[in-house]
Amino acid sequence: MDQYNNYIGLTLDGRYTIKRLVGFGGMAMVFEADDTFRKTVVALKILKEEFASDEISVQRFINESKAVLMLSHANIVKIFDVSVKGEHKYIVMEYIDGITLKAYIDRKGALSVKETISYTIQILRALEHAHIGGVIHRDIKPQNIMLLKNGQIKVTDFGIAKLPDAKTLTATDKAIGTVYYISPEQAAGEKGIDRRTDLYSVGVMMYEMLTGKLPFDGENPVSIALKQINEQPKAPTELQNSIPKGLEQIILFAMEKDKDKRFQTATQMIELLQKVRDNPMVIFRQKKQSDTAKKKKKSSMMPIIIGVVSAFLLVFLISGVVLINNLFFSDAATEENTVRVADYVGKSYAEIEDKIKEEFIIKRVYIASSKEEKGIILRQSPTAGEKKNSTEITLYIGEGVEEVVIENYLNKTRMEAEVDLANKGLKYDYMYEPSSTVTSGRVISTLPAAGETVTVGTTVTLILSSGEDLSSADVTTMPLLVGLSTEKAYELLVKDGLRFSAVYYEYSEEYGKGEIIEQSPVDGTIVPKGITKVSLVISKGAPPKTTSTVPEINGMTQSIAEALLKTNDLAVGSVSYEYNDDVDIGVVFGQIPSHGSVVDIGSSVSFLVSKGPQPYIPPETTSTPVTEEPSETTEETEVNIPDETTAATKPHDPISGRFN
Repeated sequence: MDQYNNYIGLTLDGRYTIKRLVGFGGMAMVFEADDTFRKTVVALKILKEEFASDEISVQRFINESKAVLMLSHANIVKIFDVSVKGEHKYIVMEYIDGITLKAYIDRKGALSVKETISYTIQILRALEHAHIGGVIHRDIKPQNIMLLKNGQIKVTDFGIAKLPDAKTLTATDKAIGTVYYISPEQAAGEKGIDRRTDLYSVGVMMYEMLTGKLPFDGENPVSIALKQINEQPKAPTELQNSIPKGLEQIILFAMEKDKDKRFQTATQMIELLQKVRDNPMVIFRQKKQSDTAKKKKKSSMMPIIIGVVSAFLLVFLISGVVLINNLFFSDAATEENTVRVADYVGKSYAEIEDKIKEEFIIKRVYIASSKEEKGIILRQSPTAGEKKNSTEITLYIGEGVEEVVIENYLNKTRMEAEVDLANKGLKYDYMYEPSSTVTSGRVISTLPAAGETVTVGTTVTLILSSGEDLSSADVTTMPLLVGLSTEKAYELLVKDGLRFSAVYYEYSEEYGKGEIIEQSPVDGTIVPKGITKVSLVISKGAPPKTTSTVPEINGMTQSIAEALLKTNDLAVGSVSYEYNDDVDIGVVFGQIPSHGSVVDIGSSVSFLVSKGPQPYIPPETTSTPVTEEPSETTEETEVNIPDETTAATKPHDPISGRFN
């Protein structure tokens, strides 16, 4: 312990005074420390001396700070500062008074269903936020989950996280996570690790929380990794028969070997967990193989259609559409009635609520919108025109926005300003700047500035006086960050002794995804080093697509036309069948709207499908009663009449429509 005790009482960078050791791992030590600038307690994660010159270890520190600075969520540990330039390399984090989830499981054994669901939903909320921001954790395990005394969860250690548009650590050695919790694709060393990897690890943690045991164990890491790739886990109910069947289904579904068969998003997993939480008796029923799936076995007969449909389904999965509930699971109590969904988008929910209730069980999701859209249905799932084998519909209703004006808090105490901001429904953080006119600890100004109108929920940065005058050696010129990538901006800030205060995300037509749109302070401003924090607005890319161009489907078979419409975010409208002498059977020869039309996402496109040439119907003949025996010289004429039944049942090429 001497090597740790040597740090006690040490003050780093004239600011962080170390008080006591609270934890340590293979590469770093964590201390409780006092932040003398912010007058608060923080956690100081210091890289051990033997790793301080190791490039990969230092990169993990930088990676962790980058990942968390991009995120802001109640279930993710906050990072306030990072230093990798001096003798001691460290990260300053919020101080958490709690224990790791691993320690809690080891102490208590199997956890209750209620605890497991509560902790898992919080972990998934954190991952949901991270995944939306393009951050994949890649090392989800109970050792990296902190449990507070009030039951709140904090996800930590983003050291090997995969960041959007950034160079991150490769999946080698320690950089692939702990072998007990890694996904099959991690264990196999595959590239292209995505959010489904984190969801697999969550499934393993749920298994351990409910049973007290890990799904796979072995004599060495290699044998465990091979089990992750090749073996199926024992059913959790075999170890703990009190586990609800629905919860077991969720665990095993999260731990599917094929990532395309797992939950595709954290949101999907949360939804099913909430159903089990609300009704522990619920059982999810896997739908039987559909006729479409059976037809796939006949690939030799329809190679082109199968290729198109397979590609479409792959795109459909990756796009994050909620396929899980529709394709694989449904509540046991759900009736299998086919319902064609009407178009509710653009209508007032209050006015048509009673009408919708007659056909569906309604799930309402309120989303941010303009004042004019408050109470208006902005999206629906399933979309209009779809046939749904369920009685549930999700309506996304405009919540509207409430705007407030930021007060002038000059010379107010930090607490006075925070109380007023909270009462207005605003969030807050703070930064310090030297001032010769404002008393230390009191407010100098705010970002956004006093008098500006903002929406409820906006984070306001309080600029507080540090009460100190800095020499010219302690100041720097704010660099130009607008137009740069977040990675490049981060490097410039660290180089100039500056750091992030707050990060906001907005859609932008002008700037690409991940590029800086705005910065505060602006470039050219003289700012003090060490205590100045920078607020950035980062582009989320172009605004979400709201319209689609109707494609040309004339000349295509019906199945390919339907696949193409769905690929373009359009619904299949009414389909009519007519005879056409010039168009092969099964081929589209008319559509409404016409190709090239620009319509709203989810709009329906109706079309005509050829039934082939008009069948030949022989003319009726009128027979004359025979009054005398026919002459022996009368010749009988044989007339060949097409057999319509035979022609209709002959095998035919589904692409050309021609009979074989």
